[in-house]
Amino acid sequence: MAMTATGDEGTIHRIRRTCLPSNEEQATVMDEIGKRKKDHLDITAAGGAGYEKTTGFERYDFIHDALPEVNFDEITCESRFLNRWFSFPLFISSMTGGHHEATPVNAVIAAFCERCNLPFGVGSQRAMLEDPSTRNSFSIVRKEAPSAFIAANIGGAQLAGGMEKAQIDLLVDTIRADAVIVHLNPLQELRQKQGDRRFSGIREGIRSLVNDVQVPVIVKETGAGLSESVISQLIDCGVSAFDVAGAGGTSWGKVENIRNGDPERHFTDDWGIPTVECLLASRELVHDRCELVASGGIRSSVDIAKSLCLGAVMAATAQPVIKAIRDGGYDGLEAMFRQWEEDFRTILCLLGCERPTDLDMIHLRRVQGR
Repeated sequence: MAMTATGDEGTIHRIRRTCLPSNEEQATVMDEIGKRKKDHLDITAAGGAGYEKTTGFERYDFIHDALPEVNFDEITCESRFLNRWFSFPLFISSMTGGHHEATPVNAVIAAFCERCNLPFGVGSQRAMLEDPSTRNSFSIVRKEAPSAFIAANIGGAQLAGGMEKAQIDLLVDTIRADAVIVHLNPLQELRQKQGDRRFSGIREGIRSLVNDVQVPVIVKETGAGLSESVISQLIDCGVSAFDVAGAGGTSWGKVENIRNGDPERHFTDDWGIPTVECLLASRELVHDRCELVASGGIRSSVDIAKSLCLGAVMAATAQPVIKAIRDGGYDGLEAMFRQWEEDFRTILCLLGCERPTDLDMIHLRRVQGR
């Protein structure tokens, strides 16, 4: 499916010309949270913080259909998530916000998602709550994407003990959020200097959030995976969707170890549940009760298609998006997406599928020896 142009073309051309700040511009004094978030962006974009363990996608291969009985030009990539239709089964994962460089990056992502009808989430808004001067790095997304699906974001640790209604409203209202993401990241916090160490009460904090907001609540890990037990507990809290965010992509334990200057590998570099194992464990659990998003090492349309076969309704990614923007701005992101879209339609055709919802386990075979 070709992308449909929406919104102001002048805005798109302006965003295409947007350049990331120079080193001199970045030399302003940042608070600790802002500096940490910029470090995260730099380290993940560089691509050197990946897991040694794999996502598990390589254990499965597609079953080729030599008699597909579908017409390539009639195949659609449209996908439904949280009662809304999107052009493609891809959620642009929560990445950044709360520092100077985040503003132009978020502007590019927002303009792109507005034009292509894709959902996306901002990075953790904790910085915005603690430093109002960072608010523009988040509010820019709604200015550039007036009708796109945008998810707010707060850490589970910030919900322990409850969050004031005024703060919750600020998170949602600043970007007129269509959903709220709660990210769970105990591994990252434990490896982060001055990170949170108190995790008791998060489950009840999520339950309270579900009751306090008028939009769906999505719970995601940040790369170490959601287990069947965790998802089961949070379904009972009324969570609408889960992003398994499994191991195999970016290791946030490793990111923090790099930031700490640790010269040797630490066991937390490779801690986590692979993405495929998360999907297999939870696919039946969430059936008809909530929706499943696959992230953690999503690097191609092959990964997206396998994720949908394994039970997800959407896949999500961050690192390839940041890299595409760093390398080529808006045009770089658009080129990546066009390639993924073409590849995904090819996969559907070769499996005899007309739409993403046709994908299922019947289209996969386990590779011997893996």
